[in-house]
Amino acid sequence: MSKHIAIAPSEAADRLAIRELVEAYAHCADRRDAEGQMSLFTADTHFVVYMNAKDPVPSQELHSREALAPVFADLNKYAATMHFLGQSTILSLTADHGTGEAYCLAHHLTVEGEKRQLMIAALHYYDKYVKINGAWLFAERLLYVDWVEERPLS
Repeated sequence: MSKHIAIAPSEAADRLAIRELVEAYAHCADRRDAEGQMSLFTADTHFVVYMNAKDPVPSQELHSREALAPVFADLNKYAATMHFLGQSTILSLTADHGTGEAYCLAHHLTVEGEKRQLMIAALHYYDKYVKINGAWLFAERLLYVDWVEERPLS
C-alpha cells in the first residue's frame, strides 16, 4: 500500500486543477469543441502522436496551438466519441510546472447507412504542464496508441 503524506492546500489545488485539465481535454473532444480543446494548450505547445506506442518515430508532430485545429476537427468524421479516462499520475510538480501520465479508452462510432462500426483505442499520454496566469495548460502532450480494436455494432 502506498503511504499518504500531508500536502499543502496549494499543492492539492494544483493537483486537482491538472486532473480537471486532463478531463476538460476529453470533454471537449466528445463535444467537438475544438476551440475549447485548443485553449487547454500553450501557444507554443508541442503535441506528438505515436499511432504505434512501440515505434520510436512519431506519426505526427505539431508545434503550436493553431496546428492542433485540424487534429481536433478530424473527430467530426465520427458520429460520436466517448473518452473514458483511467488512472492519472502526477510525476513531478512545482509551483508552475509539472509532468504526468494519463490513460484513456477512446471510443469512436462510425455510422454509414445501416452499418455501425466501433473503434476503441487504448491510449496513454505523457504530459508536461505549465501554470500561466493561475491556469494549468498543456505545454507538451505525447499521445501513445497502445492498441486498437474495431468491431461492428448491431
